[in-house]
Amino acid sequence: MKRTALNAAHNVAGAKMVEFGGWEMPVEYSGIMQEHLAVRTRAGLFDVSHMGEIELRGRQALSLLQYITSNDASRLKVCQAQYSALMYPSGSVVDDCVVHRLGEDHFFLCLNAANTDKDFDWIVEHNSFDADVRNVSSDYSQLALQGPRAADILAKVTDADLAALKYYWVCRATCCGVEGWLARTGYTGEDGFEFYFPPTESEPVWEKLLAAGKPEGLIPAGLGARNTLRLEAAYPLYGHELDEETTLLEAGLGWICKFDKEVFIGREALLEQKQHGIRKKLVGLEMAGRGIARDAYPVWIDSRVVGRVSSGSYAPYLKKNIGLAYVPPEYAETGREIQVEIRGSRVAARLAPLPFYRRSRA
Repeated sequence: MKRTALNAAHNVAGAKMVEFGGWEMPVEYSGIMQEHLAVRTRAGLFDVSHMGEIELRGRQALSLLQYITSNDASRLKVCQAQYSALMYPSGSVVDDCVVHRLGEDHFFLCLNAANTDKDFDWIVEHNSFDADVRNVSSDYSQLALQGPRAADILAKVTDADLAALKYYWVCRATCCGVEGWLARTGYTGEDGFEFYFPPTESEPVWEKLLAAGKPEGLIPAGLGARNTLRLEAAYPLYGHELDEETTLLEAGLGWICKFDKEVFIGREALLEQKQHGIRKKLVGLEMAGRGIARDAYPVWIDSRVVGRVSSGSYAPYLKKNIGLAYVPPEYAETGREIQVEIRGSRVAARLAPLPFYRRSRA
């Protein structure tokens, strides 16, 4: 099992460690609910160094990226980022990713930990361009500082102009005395930053950030809170909402499919699906009865199973049990009464609009 450079620090802090994507990672420190609420109201610091990073460089790096991803990377200015995906010819998803344009011919992809090797092989297999592809995951640690006080905390320890660093932009910056790439991105539904830097500097940066944020109530947060936060924000998780059997259109991610690009892998399959209709649709659900809708639980409508839950949990900030599920599009209207089968019993629920939570941008 792989370990991040902060593994010892997590154990000293009393974190509960679990296996995730082939990595030993902290699932919680003080508790998932406390960590979740800290991110919603103050700030939380996550070690997400298990995430994969792949660099594309060279004269045709953009051409390669345009061919293998669904979004239009040509729209990116230098130091801008975008959410995108790699697809199979069938239109199903190899992985979702964040693409950062670090230079005119230099792109940096952040990918899901368990998919990194698969993604790298997929990109290399389809690289018929004058472009260099490197798996640089071992070159970086990644920390995510998330929450409404994140900018106030980070301003104490960075030389970056945070007021000028807009959402989904990235800059070269020094943080806690260490140089790296600082992106205004995240996976929680809150304002926040993700810092990519050399793994040898992990413990000093971690400790200095926690110390800087202590007056604002910053606490370390684990993957448990990261999951409940992304669920409230209705962000997809690979292996749940996204997989090799699901297309971006079915997952509600048509907005990252730019069909005005003449060629990209999966384009024809998605165009056909646009014309003939999707097989299933991602929906939100709120439990009316007691119980939590877990992954793969059956969804019942009119006395028959019509779909499956993809993710579900108690939502600490919203104080309700929520979930995401796939159902046929004809059953997907908001407000529809459904049932979720939980350990052999059908429990009442209703389809709810997404996202469940959206932060105010005052």
